[in-house]
Amino acid sequence: MKLGVIGLPNVGKSTLFNAITKAGIAAANYPFCTIEPNTGVVNVPDPRVDALVKMYDPRSIVYATINFTDIAGLVRGAYRGEGLGNKFLAHIRECDAIVHVVRCFEDGNIIHVEGSVDPVRDMETINLELIYADLETIDRRIERAKKNSKSGEKKYLSEIAFLERIKAHLDGFRPVRSMELTEDEKKAADELFLLTTKPVIYVANIAEDQLGEEPDEVRRLYEEAAKEGAQAITICAKVEEELAELSDEERDAFIEELGIGESGLDKLVKASYSLLGLISFLTAGTDEVRAWTITKGTKAPQAAGKIHTDFERGFIRAEVVPFETLMEHGSINACREKGLVRSEGKDYVVADGDIIVFRFNV
Repeated sequence: MKLGVIGLPNVGKSTLFNAITKAGIAAANYPFCTIEPNTGVVNVPDPRVDALVKMYDPRSIVYATINFTDIAGLVRGAYRGEGLGNKFLAHIRECDAIVHVVRCFEDGNIIHVEGSVDPVRDMETINLELIYADLETIDRRIERAKKNSKSGEKKYLSEIAFLERIKAHLDGFRPVRSMELTEDEKKAADELFLLTTKPVIYVANIAEDQLGEEPDEVRRLYEEAAKEGAQAITICAKVEEELAELSDEERDAFIEELGIGESGLDKLVKASYSLLGLISFLTAGTDEVRAWTITKGTKAPQAAGKIHTDFERGFIRAEVVPFETLMEHGSINACREKGLVRSEGKDYVVADGDIIVFRFNV
């Protein structure tokens, strides 16, 4: 999973990126401090993995991971190349989803490229650049399809009609992800590599003294996100920066003291998994405890294929026990004795938190 962190310059993108990835990249009080994208790989916090490690004391521990890419700040006119916009938009195309950081705090010491703090305006500024870029893409595709349609093939006429629908939606300043599409149409839209088909998490970046409150700026951001069916979370990038420097014990104590419940990384991970329809299954033993990320609805053979293609080709069955059941009874042997380890076939849909042993022929 690759998430692109975007936003206007000086909204806290690089500060947040540093905090969650501990990448140590430059974060300065001027636009375009970031030029080339920076990438950091982050372990997905998973208490189930931690519990299995205590149970098995394995030689190897492998958490699921997320790739975060810090993409330089976009500005008005990015789709025309303003502020190296074309280059930055190309980086967004390579991501599975977008983390759109929006500044919701006042600070006279930090320059705002628009001269004032207005989350809704800033959201619209970025979204319009993505929409304009997609309109250019769609116009080129329509022109190509019209040339091809001269052959009289019906598929090109259908393609033109579909592209015209997308264009009309974009002309209404609405992202493609908000369109009502059939499954086949969604696949066709994905093949266009449009920016506004990508799912979005809006991050309201607040000041430390706003923690525990619901500033008007944040409320407005959430309302706008809901209109387009996007997710939104609230994070204080400055606090996340402080948390990143603490030990696990100190971090937990600080989170409790602040009353924020969980770190920004935990919030982002949960929102990302929900947004992209992802879950994790687990494999466990004295050799290795590992979390594997799959799409919700994946069947057992395809889940086995995540480990190795041979597992999918030679799939016989999956021996499954839910994580909660294993924790309740203390060991896999105890679960077997009580008949709690299920034998599942090719049609079994893997559930979040399943602990699985795959049986297969080589």
